[in-house]
Amino acid sequence: MFTLNGKFKAFDKKVWLATPTMHGEELQWMKDAFDKNWMSTVGENINETERIVAQKAGCKYAVGLATGTAALHLAMKLAGIKRGDKVFCTDMTFSATVNPVVYEGGVPVFIDTERDTWNMDPAALEKAFEIYPEVKHIVVANLYGVPAKLDEIRKIADKHRAVIIEDAAESFGATYKGRQTGTFGDIGIISFNGNKIITGSAGGMLLTNDLAQANKARKWSTQSRENAPWYQHEELGYNYRMSNVVAGVVRGQLPHLEEHIAQKRAVYERYKEGFKGLPVTMNPYDGKNSVPNFWLSCLLIDEKAMCRQVRGETEALYIKEHGKSCPTEILETLASFNAEGRPIWKPMHMQPIYRMNPFITTEGDGRGTTNAYIAGGGVDVGADIFTRGLCLPSDNKMTEEEQQKIIEIVRACFD
Repeated sequence: MFTLNGKFKAFDKKVWLATPTMHGEELQWMKDAFDKNWMSTVGENINETERIVAQKAGCKYAVGLATGTAALHLAMKLAGIKRGDKVFCTDMTFSATVNPVVYEGGVPVFIDTERDTWNMDPAALEKAFEIYPEVKHIVVANLYGVPAKLDEIRKIADKHRAVIIEDAAESFGATYKGRQTGTFGDIGIISFNGNKIITGSAGGMLLTNDLAQANKARKWSTQSRENAPWYQHEELGYNYRMSNVVAGVVRGQLPHLEEHIAQKRAVYERYKEGFKGLPVTMNPYDGKNSVPNFWLSCLLIDEKAMCRQVRGETEALYIKEHGKSCPTEILETLASFNAEGRPIWKPMHMQPIYRMNPFITTEGDGRGTTNAYIAGGGVDVGADIFTRGLCLPSDNKMTEEEQQKIIEIVRACFD
């Protein structure tokens, strides 16, 4: 298959966005669970995985759960979110960051993105407290493995006596001022979903320094069974505990965390070098204070280099222009060569389910906003990044030759 004037040939084997990288130890610990017949939600793999994760994250307790979303849900409960409570939430993120707020009856109030890290804007958060001073909960995510401005957010939270739930699902292994992400919140979570930097095929962890919280999460995650000879239940519970088999996969993965981060960083740096001279930038981070885990490498097209692009709810159109491109063109072109990219997370305030929720921003003079309700005025930074950005193939098993071809394909889209 040839396109772009016959310059390139499609990849024989698909180049993926991000896939699990297995090493062999995973199978050893899965077999250990099988041999010892610990195939349920108790066993040595769970115990050891919790111990190792707590040590790596730098917290006292880690609770193994079925998914990162389950960890977020229990975090919301532990934080005391009640029906009708407004909760300040990262806007540009996956819906799993926000949905557990609604599970508990909370009302997400979306905080716009800042351009330095593509995470929650502390200035917009401060503005949010001016508008809603009664709010006592903040849910902040670290997008694509890049730490948010966590110290600034922490100071604002402390000033207003608010609890922080830190969604580090994408940022396990990333550090901010030498400290691991997932530990800046009062409660943190990480994910071991199949495409994360460490995978268990599924699974997640709740991180805390509070033993009572850890014990409560473990109890809730196993249907809230009381300490009685029979099945006694005095509060609502969930089937959220991590399987000992899944924990075996995670246990085998954990020794390779730093190796995976180094590989992901190399992918990011090759893209950054390869795109020199193009009207684009890579997803940014604070190099003075942060060390991302580089989970996904992303591209942002300069505003003046955007060809005309229109997106509906499920479809997009663009008009090709010489010297310009857009995310739709690049993603469709990559797909035509058997390579997988992805749009930037569509901000939550733009999602039909949350379109009527408050959205707070501070940048600019109010022009360029979407139809969402914007409390506080300003430019919609998240929508701008969504419009001009995309996630590139970031698999750490991608060869340098394959990545160079991806770079050339992207460059050709601007011809």
